[in-house]
Amino acid sequence: MTGFILDLIQGWGYFGIFVLMVLENVFPPIPSEVIMALGGIAAAQGRFDFWTLIAVAVVGTTLGNWVWYGIGRWIGYRRLKPFIDRHGRWLTLDWREVERLHEGFLRFGPGIVFAARFMPVARTMVSLPAGMVHMNQAKFLIWTAAGSTIWITALAGAGSWFGKRFANLDAVVGPVAVAAIGALILLYLWRVITWRPKTKNE
Repeated sequence: MTGFILDLIQGWGYFGIFVLMVLENVFPPIPSEVIMALGGIAAAQGRFDFWTLIAVAVVGTTLGNWVWYGIGRWIGYRRLKPFIDRHGRWLTLDWREVERLHEGFLRFGPGIVFAARFMPVARTMVSLPAGMVHMNQAKFLIWTAAGSTIWITALAGAGSWFGKRFANLDAVVGPVAVAAIGALILLYLWRVITWRPKTKNE
């Protein structure tokens, strides 16, 4: 995974960043934390302009989220129930939680979309219920881009900061990226193992 990310960044430049950020939101196991940290390091080394990097990444992540929004809009709210009943453990969701999320979106959709951009996994999956409740597409894209810009700038800024201060970062980037991806996988597995459906009183 790390080699794939590095190859795209080094070989495809800005377009590689764009592709990775689209994929990161369509396939959540590819973490934006790793992508943008590596992009920030590359910017510190003079391979990218920092703000062009941010702009390309924001466009990519917004487009990737729009894919899930479209899927949610196509599926609709009620058609999701059989899938949740059967596979809820793997999503760590039951139908009561989906109903609460649905109600929350009807009331606070833009704020939820914005806040979710700072949360692992949720920043991608939040696009699905946004589509299901037919949230206004313009609002969805604006709030997605707004939250993503802050998150992406912070990640790339951290990568750039380290890239300017440590000359031999390339030697440790691979192991650190593998550790980050491994931690995200372990977090997901822990959530799946410990998850249980909510009782009526919860």
